[in-house]
Amino acid sequence: MKLLCSFTALLFSCATLTPALAQEQVKVGLGFGLAFLPVYVCEDLKLIEKHAKAAHLDVRASFQRFMSAAQMQDALGSGAIDMAPFGTAPLLKAWQDAKDTPKQIFAISGITSLPLVLLSNQPNEQSIADLTPADRIAVPTLSSPQMYLLELQSEKIFGHYDRLRSQVVVLPHADAIAALVEPAGEVTAYFASPPFTQLALRAANVHPLLASSDVMSGKSSFLIMGAAKAFIEAQPLLPEVIDKAIDEAARLIHDDPRRAAQIYLTHEPSATLNGAAMETVIRDIKDEFGSTVYGVQKTADFMGRHDELKVAPQSWKEIVAPALLSSPSS
Repeated sequence: MKLLCSFTALLFSCATLTPALAQEQVKVGLGFGLAFLPVYVCEDLKLIEKHAKAAHLDVRASFQRFMSAAQMQDALGSGAIDMAPFGTAPLLKAWQDAKDTPKQIFAISGITSLPLVLLSNQPNEQSIADLTPADRIAVPTLSSPQMYLLELQSEKIFGHYDRLRSQVVVLPHADAIAALVEPAGEVTAYFASPPFTQLALRAANVHPLLASSDVMSGKSSFLIMGAAKAFIEAQPLLPEVIDKAIDEAARLIHDDPRRAAQIYLTHEPSATLNGAAMETVIRDIKDEFGSTVYGVQKTADFMGRHDELKVAPQSWKEIVAPALLSSPSS
């Protein structure tokens, strides 16, 4: 009996001296806009933690907001965050810039394929072919998906991808809408994303010229979650966890746009769109969220043709984590 008590005491002593396994913190970067809605859903409903637990991982996700993509990508490069959203072209550049190093960026999950629409306030213009040298075209940044779509379509229609580049004006979305709806405004065309597309189309003088699906022959990714090779190798189960969390968020957005609108407006209150209006916008795009990535290869081939990539990937599968290899991506 004495021996048994001594053994029990020894076990208790060892247990108290052995530290508990530390909870893994996953740091996610995010910006502003409707494209981040699945990430907001993941945060509010703790979907990353849910799917990590199902994979027998003890994970806590934290979310850090950045004012610009450049700041977010710098934070990813320094290790201050573990994953960050990219547009397709910036992701491809990041994949190449640190190629064959631990900091090389790979896609771990799609986020959204928001439909983008080129709008015009010129009644005689019905397609990109009708644009004149006098037109000025607003885009949010020169590295935005809108800019690449404009160049892809210019290459297709005019035979020169940079035909319209001198006519591009960089404007924030609100300024672009204000300029477009004003007859004597600074711009005559604007490449918009939801909900700004819907806001601009409220004006009687605004109409669509071109949709991203026309350019890409289907869906194209607007945001893709990226992470460094070192992180993926150290946490090989997490990309699949993120995919499942994003897909569950996408199902909620699809099945319950009202709740999705409430979640979005909690994170980004709007003076322009109330809950009912945001719900209407989300209903229009409820099929545009999920972990699948689209249009990566087409964008990579375009960037390769025009020396934005030294060596373009031969397949989209070269730039994704293993968890995405069996997805219906492109």
